[in-house]
Amino acid sequence: MSFNDNVTLDTSQVRSGGGGGRGGPGGLVVGGGIGGIILTILLMVFGIDPGSLPTGGGQLDPGQVQAGGTEDGSAFDECKSGADANSSDVCRVVGTVNSVQAFWGDELVRHKREWQPTQTVLYDGQTQSACGTASNQVGPFYCPLDKLVYIDASFFELLTSRFGADDGALAQEYVVAHEYGHALQDQLGLLGRAQQDPQGAESGAVRTELMADCLAGVWAKHASSVPDEDTGTPFLRPITDADIRSALSAAKAVGDDTIQASASGRVNPETWTHGSAEARQRWFLQGYSTGDLNRCDTFAVASVE
Repeated sequence: MSFNDNVTLDTSQVRSGGGGGRGGPGGLVVGGGIGGIILTILLMVFGIDPGSLPTGGGQLDPGQVQAGGTEDGSAFDECKSGADANSSDVCRVVGTVNSVQAFWGDELVRHKREWQPTQTVLYDGQTQSACGTASNQVGPFYCPLDKLVYIDASFFELLTSRFGADDGALAQEYVVAHEYGHALQDQLGLLGRAQQDPQGAESGAVRTELMADCLAGVWAKHASSVPDEDTGTPFLRPITDADIRSALSAAKAVGDDTIQASASGRVNPETWTHGSAEARQRWFLQGYSTGDLNRCDTFAVASVE
């Protein structure tokens, strides 16, 4: 989906990566924000198995980085308008964060809930989260320990070149909206259900991921009517069939079966944590076709695959 050129982007909703502080790379973390349930970062990333991706760069020294990035007001000075979002992956992330948060802020009022603003850390290469090291090798993810979304915009190129996703705008915007789906799940007390049974085609982990796909679809349904605060102009232009094909290509690219087949030539549903390509596409379309978050309850159906 393309942005309307004259909308104003709010860069206060994003942070730049870097800083000093604590937090070890990768591994197990205690999800205090979701009732103390132990999570691994592999269950929170967008769907990429780090072992299947090319390595690059050394690990950050946890004693020299700060979880959550830095509040650098000038880091995204180039991201001022919708025109900037249409020409830059980084600015597109900023604009999508603005749109998704504006949507859920209004939508939750209808459900007698209040959206808690959630910042995104935009970094280049590696940075530290409270859940471990963030890099494009683990993909975008939401960390419930510091309540932040982590994205390296170079991940989008990897998603296209390695896994065959379309390079269209909605493919990228879907990634952002999916991670904000996890933030919403956290706020609603649902994210911990991923650990009820963390692997398998019908597991809690898979159902949690497919719910986030559906929530991304709900946002996409309404995105062209969500205005910015400055001009009152909708952030995004009306969605097209090409936009939908772009989003579905990304959903397919991050299916467990797609990634397993690419990495090893074998597909093992018993180890799935995010769902098949078909299921990820179908649940995104469920959200998009209905526009109703209540139709995204993946735990209420007998089978999600």
